[in-house]
Amino acid sequence: MGNRTRTIAGKDITRSVADALQYISYYHPPDYIRSLSQAYAREQSPAAKNAIGQILLNSRMAAFGRRPICQDTGLVVVFAKVGMDARIKSTASFADLVNEGVRQAYLDPDNPLRASIVSDPLAGRVNTGDNTPAVVHVDLVRGNQIEITIAAKGGGSENKARFTTLNPSGSVSDWVIDTVSTLGSGWCPPGLISVGIGGSAEKAMLLAKEAMNQPIDMAELIARGPSSAEEALRIELYERINALGIGAQGLGGLTTVVDVKVATYPTHAASKPVALIPQCAANRHLKFTLDGSGPISLKPPDLRAWPDIGTDELSPAGVQRVNLDALTKEDTASWRCGETLLLSGKMLTGRDAAHKRMVELIDAGKPLPFDLQGRVIYYVGPVRAVRDEVVGPAGPTTSSRLDDFTDKVLAKTGLFAMVGKAERGRAAVESIVRYKTPYLIAVGGAAYLISKSIKSARLIAFQDLGMEAVYEFEVQDMPVIMAVDVQGNSIHNSGPLEWRKRMAADSIARNIGV
Repeated sequence: MGNRTRTIAGKDITRSVADALQYISYYHPPDYIRSLSQAYAREQSPAAKNAIGQILLNSRMAAFGRRPICQDTGLVVVFAKVGMDARIKSTASFADLVNEGVRQAYLDPDNPLRASIVSDPLAGRVNTGDNTPAVVHVDLVRGNQIEITIAAKGGGSENKARFTTLNPSGSVSDWVIDTVSTLGSGWCPPGLISVGIGGSAEKAMLLAKEAMNQPIDMAELIARGPSSAEEALRIELYERINALGIGAQGLGGLTTVVDVKVATYPTHAASKPVALIPQCAANRHLKFTLDGSGPISLKPPDLRAWPDIGTDELSPAGVQRVNLDALTKEDTASWRCGETLLLSGKMLTGRDAAHKRMVELIDAGKPLPFDLQGRVIYYVGPVRAVRDEVVGPAGPTTSSRLDDFTDKVLAKTGLFAMVGKAERGRAAVESIVRYKTPYLIAVGGAAYLISKSIKSARLIAFQDLGMEAVYEFEVQDMPVIMAVDVQGNSIHNSGPLEWRKRMAADSIARNIGV
């Protein structure tokens, strides 16, 4: 006898998707918090420890405040396993049911999530306004239930996905290490690396994407030892990736990944497709099952599992306070690579679309609608504010996307400093040196924490760009790290190099997670 047919209402799929997306926007998976807390306790790099601490504090604040962990609330990806004895009662398609759930979640007035999806990837790139459509994968399986794994994948980590086809004798481990070493830190470590091997090009990518949503179990795996080639590769990659010394936010340190996932599938005898996808520190995903009894009911995690880290614990001795409203070139030239600054005063915001428009105006010989002379610009696209908030979660975006605009903006505007996330490219560093305009970083994954340092927000220009419009923020003690100074010294070069040497010298990498 087969399974008894069950009817699952389409509205229950929609409601469950909406509720799950809201839930993962402000609750980290407890297994990630547990692993990150362990990484925080053992971290020896002061800069990396501070960054991990900010991520943990931000996570706790987001959980209590029920506001997004990260301002990039993600591309929605759904893996659905639909039982062949399940009947969906709806006139809409499965994808339409999911997309209606996405729409409801992202437009929720109590916790609006940032809409980041553009409709035309080639030309217009017009924001759809509700973060639809999701990327939906459906498998028909035995049974009479629907199992859904839903994830909200940030653009910074998604942009670092890589694929290759190795010769059958090629080393997957060597390719992964070579690849991770070139990714930089725009994917916001500490996170996960997921690897798919086999099948075809698209199958390998799907293997990697689905595997990254599995529970974090590296400590348990190391304790019991591997029982398969895949598990042995997971441990090898975990040790080798952490031994690169990249560390939290690319600042150099012991923990770059808290886990590595590996999934395989049969492939052609002449092929070895390999896909690599990083997961950022936001790490938002949830699995649930619908059995016809109604939509899911989600209980908050036990927030006692979140470490109680105070802001005092994250303020290093000798931190320098900076008054942005009285900033001089002499001040910015005195900042040194790696030091922590607390910024207070007024700064402007602007990211990809705003920079593109600025450069178009410069090229056309037209004035900008704001004056950047002597100002600091923050690369950010915040979540919409609710209730008594000045601004929603407002973490930095990946700065390398602004590199193509940097030289012209610095040459024509008199900008004094830039704040973003992750490393800058060679050309941008050369511009930083040429115009003596340093680059600072805020911690990616600390968006809600950062928003609490923003005391006012005023729309300045380009309102039609939505979350990419230019605002003037007034901040108080906004924490940043000096990343590239006016001599061109970069923490993203010196930090990982120092910690890679330290770990090679005393083999502490092998003790990570044990």
